[in-house]
Parts: sequence; C-alpha cells; structure tokens
Amino acid sequence: MAEFDGHASALVGDVDCTAAGKPLCDSNGVRGFPTIKYGDPNNLEDYKGGRDFDALSQFAKENLKPVCSPSNIDICDATQKAEIEKFQAMSADELTAAIAGKDKEGVDAEALFKSEVEKLQKTYEQLQKDKETTLEEIKKSGLGIMKAVKAAGAAGKDEV
Repeated sequence: MAEFDGHASALVGDVDCTAAGKPLCDSNGVRGFPTIKYGDPNNLEDYKGGRDFDALSQFAKENLKPVCSPSNIDICDATQKAEIEKFQAMSADELTAAIAGKDKEGVDAEALFKSEVEKLQKTYEQLQKDKETTLEEIKKSGLGIMKAVKAAGAAGKDEV
C-alpha cells in the first residue's frame, strides 16, 4: 500500500471483512480470506496471481491504471464507446434486467462446472476402484507364482 500511497489513479488498500467492511466485502463477492480484487470499483475482478511482494508489485504496476468506463470515456476505443452508449440508452429497469441476466449466466456456468466436476470425481473414483479390483484379481490369478517359477528357472527350460 505504501508504494502506491498518493498515486494519481491507483488505490491499493485493505478491508476488514469481519468488521465495518463486511457490507463492502459482501457486495463484491468476497467469500474467503485473504481475497485480492482489482479493477473498476464498480466491477472488481478476482486476482489470481502470486502473493509475494514482487508478484503483487509487478501486477499493480502493469494493471492498476485507468480503464475504459463511463467516467473515463476518453480512453475508450470506438467499440467500447458504442457499447457504453448502448447501455446508457437503456432504462434503469432494462439495465437491471440485463445485469441480472448476465449474473445468472455466470451462476449457471459455475453450477454447470461444479456439477460436471462432481461427475468427473465419481467417474475417477469408479475407475480407481475398478483398477484396484482388476489388479487384485490379477494377483490372485497366480501371477506371483508364475513370476516365482520363472525366476527359479522352471519356466525358462526352453530359453537359450
């Protein structure tokens, strides 16, 4: 935080999500600690990089800068400006409904992911069980004795 203290366009801070900062954390989807978020205060994203000072500092230097938004329209390209204008033309109710729809898509994607991972886990567990059963059956079929006989030379009589 000290490295970015007084920075013109970047803020690095911390929030105690167990005390007065709880509403802020709740509104930004903070579920575990520590959580690092970055970006536009109205659209924070999860940080997934390294947690040591050098990694955090490098990330901050490369990413904590003004981004295209309605309050920074001058740094947007033509496509971004058109998208902002399209959303600004929507009524508050339309915008709320559109946001809710996109949020639901995200929730649905997470639910699908979780469901499919659970299926994969069950498949993995069944495959592991099947493999162990097969290996046990192979062991019981006399493989050990076959190897012992071969090692003793009885099976190798035909070998030159």
